[in-house]
Amino acid sequence: MTAVAGDGASGPGAAGFRSLAGKHRLVPVWRQMVADTLTPVAAFLQLVGSTEHSGFLLESVEGGERWGRYSFVGRNPLATVTAHGNRVSAAGALDLDVVTGGGVSGNGGVLAALESILGAFDSPDLSDLPPLHAGLVGYLGYDVVREVEHLPDPPPDDLGHPDAILAVIGQLAAFDHWRQRVVLVDNVVIDPDWGPDELDAAHDQALVRLDQLAGDCFKPLDQTGRPLPERAAAPDDVRRTMSDSLYEDAVRAAKDHITAGDVFQVVLSQRFDLDALDVDPFEVYRVLRLVNPSPYLYFLRFPEVTVVGASPEPMVRLRDGTVISRPIAGSRPRGATPAEDGRLEGELVEDPKEVAEHVMLVDLARNDVGRVVTFGTEVLDETMVVERYSHIMHLTSQVSGRLAPGKGPIDVLRATLPAGTLSGAPKVRAMEIIDDLEPTKRGVYGGVVGYLDFSGNLDTAIAIRTMTVSPDGKASVQAGAGIVADSDPASENAECADKAAAMLSAVAITRSAKATTKPQGLR
Repeated sequence: MTAVAGDGASGPGAAGFRSLAGKHRLVPVWRQMVADTLTPVAAFLQLVGSTEHSGFLLESVEGGERWGRYSFVGRNPLATVTAHGNRVSAAGALDLDVVTGGGVSGNGGVLAALESILGAFDSPDLSDLPPLHAGLVGYLGYDVVREVEHLPDPPPDDLGHPDAILAVIGQLAAFDHWRQRVVLVDNVVIDPDWGPDELDAAHDQALVRLDQLAGDCFKPLDQTGRPLPERAAAPDDVRRTMSDSLYEDAVRAAKDHITAGDVFQVVLSQRFDLDALDVDPFEVYRVLRLVNPSPYLYFLRFPEVTVVGASPEPMVRLRDGTVISRPIAGSRPRGATPAEDGRLEGELVEDPKEVAEHVMLVDLARNDVGRVVTFGTEVLDETMVVERYSHIMHLTSQVSGRLAPGKGPIDVLRATLPAGTLSGAPKVRAMEIIDDLEPTKRGVYGGVVGYLDFSGNLDTAIAIRTMTVSPDGKASVQAGAGIVADSDPASENAECADKAAAMLSAVAITRSAKATTKPQGLR
């Protein structure tokens, strides 16, 4: 365990802490350590470990083949915000209702609660720290859109998961892979009534907690090698919420709405359930990150639900005043050989249905982004780029613009939830049809996973290629397909299975390895 030397290696120091405490409600205390023998997976196992503790791991693979610069492991949240419908509650050592003047708990909805929290807190944006060091991490489910749009009651909620859970970061291990170091952060909430002595005591206590964080992070880890995972078929105990005939009938009903002029497209999904996962969800995540590396890899553990995902699609980002949306629409399965892969790519980019669907959803993304950016700043940065993942390839474009004065991250979420690629166009009518045709509430699926930081930034992925695990071990994976006028019901049904394949394969691989390998093996 080696500390990094030099300016910015630790901070902010007692004097710097007192200075920052006079300007900010939350101040990070940090220490940089050499991380050439430590991985984010190992850190999560050491810092969060058992299934009794809440925590998160966020990772990224760029372009389908290159690990992103930063990974984040979080534990000991200061507070947690949970929503069931419009009813919001807060728990934890930090009393968010006191801090916000009663702006969190109650029936005002989670978006308003988050707006109150972001209004009450700010954190210094320090160059020595990674882009995420203070803020909220978690998910907003698909049905949070009901706080923005007037929709009928959702379908039956057979899983009962919260519509949203977000944790206020307490302690964080932020990996900078380019520089081979980890920044350990302990966030301190400042009491406005503290004097110099109380501030010095708070700083000293944070240093003690950092010592504990560093010691836990670098504890020796029991290691047992395991072979690299190979593709596997979906488990044979998967149950679907819609049979082939039921889903294909729903596709035909959606096409009737399209023919009638109600909508141009509807995204219909179905769920794949396992009554008992029978393995540690984190072991599934470890397999998933190897067999399906994606731009957004996440593992969120809360008492009410565990969320495991490898999403290829950003929902929306806000970084230093720039709003970015990156819609994905149009797909083909990966080929077994390079030649077959190339042939399938050619089919994808030349398929009139796929191209028309993609263009329509790019227009929808431009409309959503246009609601919160300064007029004239919106740009189509990329158009119909093919991105490859383990089981599937997609058409991708990017839209960006400068955030308009007076707008903030919650305004961006209100303008964009849910993604058009998960609902359809026009969005509201498509969501009404989804409520009518899908048999169960979507829950996490189709919402967003990510973070809002206390410097005004936002980074979220669409919750697809995602598994939820209930406390009783029931696991669910949901996947959908965009239905347009010339959709073939059987093909759209098969597309759902293709999209669920990577996650279900990861479950099968994890199960097969369970009997012969210790759970803390490959790093």
